[in-house]
Amino acid sequence: MWTLAAISWEDVFKGATVRTVIVAIAIAVVGYVLLRSLSALVGQLARRRLTPQATMLIRKLIFYVGAVILLIVVLQQLGVDLGALLGAAGIAGIAIGFASQTSLSNIISGLFLISEKPFAVGDWIRVGHYDGYVLSIDLLSVKIRTHGNQFIRIPNETLVKTEVVNISRFPIRRTDIMVGVAYKENAARVLDVLFDAAHKSPFVLEEPKPEIYMKSFGESAMEFFVGVWHTREDWREVRNTFPQDIKERFDAEGIEIPFPHRSLYAGATTPPFPIRIVRDDAPSTTPPPEAK
Repeated sequence: MWTLAAISWEDVFKGATVRTVIVAIAIAVVGYVLLRSLSALVGQLARRRLTPQATMLIRKLIFYVGAVILLIVVLQQLGVDLGALLGAAGIAGIAIGFASQTSLSNIISGLFLISEKPFAVGDWIRVGHYDGYVLSIDLLSVKIRTHGNQFIRIPNETLVKTEVVNISRFPIRRTDIMVGVAYKENAARVLDVLFDAAHKSPFVLEEPKPEIYMKSFGESAMEFFVGVWHTREDWREVRNTFPQDIKERFDAEGIEIPFPHRSLYAGATTPPFPIRIVRDDAPSTTPPPEAK
């Protein structure tokens, strides 16, 4: 018989019969169903007063603690000597502990995230190259769903060490747009048109007021900064419609949005490039080769 640390598995299971096995299976099935029902009921009650994150943690805590108690009851029904089993598990746990240092680090990081609360379930966050909505915050990892409906699991240790941006933390946010206008246009008139476009947009808030100003002189255009405030729920509508509103207003007002221009200059000491316009219907002035 195989042994671990001089403890035989025959010493662990004592008095197990067919009847006790059947009873143990029945206890396990009924206990599992009751445990899931209890966890769901507590979750519904907690959801009325607590955040989704706290509700999820309470449900998981009740389920895992109940599962351990249920396992102990089933093992006792089978006649398992828990003392001998714990002795064998203690020796094996030492080896497992060395191999689970990463998991332990993630658990500790998860406790920091839960206590610090930089984001909650349902928030829209950005971590490195990924961004999406938080589905769950577990002891080992955080699970998010991207806008492309992709599932991403991020270890808690990575979140603690990496810069995390909570995009939906506050009820309002600002969308920034850069607009280029030709140098021939009147800057004050352009500002008036941009403010009016922001005022007439149904998604832009009047307070805080839009931040619109001429930012710099670009290579081919005057560059205007347009920052408009809106609710976090209207971000997609503002991003999709407001640039179109600016373009339509510029077209209606005759304001030019230029494209890059390039000029070639050979230098002060060299003559300018010769330019000669030749029409297709004009007779050629170049003599034929035989006339030279």
